[in-house]
Amino acid sequence: MNTLNIVFDFGAVVFNWLPEQLVASHFPGHAETPQAARQLARAIFSHGDWHDFDRGTVAMDEVIDRSARRLNLPPAQMQQLVLAVPDHLQPMDGTVAILQDLVQRRQRGELRLYYLSNMPAPIARVLEQRHDFLKWFDGGIFSGDVKLIKPDPAIYGLLETRFALEPGRTVFIDDLKTNVIAAQARGWRAIHFESAKQLENSLNSVFSGI
Repeated sequence: MNTLNIVFDFGAVVFNWLPEQLVASHFPGHAETPQAARQLARAIFSHGDWHDFDRGTVAMDEVIDRSARRLNLPPAQMQQLVLAVPDHLQPMDGTVAILQDLVQRRQRGELRLYYLSNMPAPIARVLEQRHDFLKWFDGGIFSGDVKLIKPDPAIYGLLETRFALEPGRTVFIDDLKTNVIAAQARGWRAIHFESAKQLENSLNSVFSGI
């Protein structure tokens, strides 16, 4: 039997990622409305500075300094926000329950579990220390460790070669459409994550079609 590979994104799929809430709690004076919080979160986390932090080409101290200066925000508060990211990334119960079910299939040899996450190395190390369920995965890649980020095709290719993944037997789960499209371009099956229930239904469809 050909083994199926299930590849998970982490942020907003396995771990809660609500950047507007994170920004509002650390910069209440700059995020007095949902729209203001959304704009500030986008200015911090969707900017090239943070992408470089994800990619591992910019250190934590540098992204704090760059973001504070660019947005005219107090550096001490920016540091507190960045250091709070691991605490904010709490496991999503619904997805963890799905992972528990997949582990049973994994133990029967039906599938293997991997992750492919845009995550700065310092934050990835904290998650690895705190969450034992990450040991359920057969392997994976954090962007900060390999100097590549999604949706760059090279990071998908690296996962393929590192773990001998067959594209047609690989199912990728991500909350961002651009990352899903990049996976599909390599011949992977892909699920655009919206909720744990939707993911469960989509995976059941995959299994029923094997």
